[in-house]
Amino acid sequence: MDIQSSLPSPSREEHLARLEAEEQANERLYKVLDIGQAMLQSGAEVSRVEDSLRRICLAYGAERADVFTITSNIMVTMYSRQYGALTQIRRVAGQQYDLHRLELLNLLCRRICAERLTLEETERALDAIRDEPQYSFPVQLLTFALISASFSLFFGGSALDAAASGVIGAVLKVMDQAIRRTEANAFLSALLCSCLGGLLAALSVRIGLGRNVDMISIGNIMLLIPGIALTNSLRDMFSGNTISGLMRFIEAVLLALVIACGFALVAGLL
Repeated sequence: MDIQSSLPSPSREEHLARLEAEEQANERLYKVLDIGQAMLQSGAEVSRVEDSLRRICLAYGAERADVFTITSNIMVTMYSRQYGALTQIRRVAGQQYDLHRLELLNLLCRRICAERLTLEETERALDAIRDEPQYSFPVQLLTFALISASFSLFFGGSALDAAASGVIGAVLKVMDQAIRRTEANAFLSALLCSCLGGLLAALSVRIGLGRNVDMISIGNIMLLIPGIALTNSLRDMFSGNTISGLMRFIEAVLLALVIACGFALVAGLL
């Protein structure tokens, strides 16, 4: 006697209920990946993303959730007897560090786990975070100028060097904004900005707007150094996420080398 033929077959109602549960779970899983992508792009470390997504999946009714995240990829598998095991993978491209948005996303994750938000409520909350206004472009220009001028003074530059560094910092922000619109590679963007910063620093000294090229350039270099990426890479490695930590560390070191090469190239030519 065939063993499979003796097993009871599921009824049509059970089959439809399983399909409906699977469809709802897939929609929730897709929204979970939206949250994870936003967190990773805002500058969250890998361990934070994995823990947050796992907790959200459990809040959505999964009996088990496994999350694997690296700097450019998120893979989530969640299991329940109602719909079985479901897996979705999300490719994450580009990062624009925004710690305020990351804080809002962390609060949303906690709210989902505490209040068991529906899919519609989660979608509205995520859209509100995406629509959260950022600093205006003039404020960003002023910030870049102040950072450049402050570091130039901190490392021993004169007031004239600080003023020149501040103006160049604002110009670099304009160039960075233009490059981002073309979706160019981060290394190419860093190389172009560093070359422009070194060129403007040398020209400002030659025309009398500054006194020391090094003191002017160091203020502009601090705008480009990937400090958050380097910090997150070390934190990932200390948390046990060695692969992601090494990837971020290597990327940060390469980016720093590209920035140094850009300034050195201009200094050698001039």
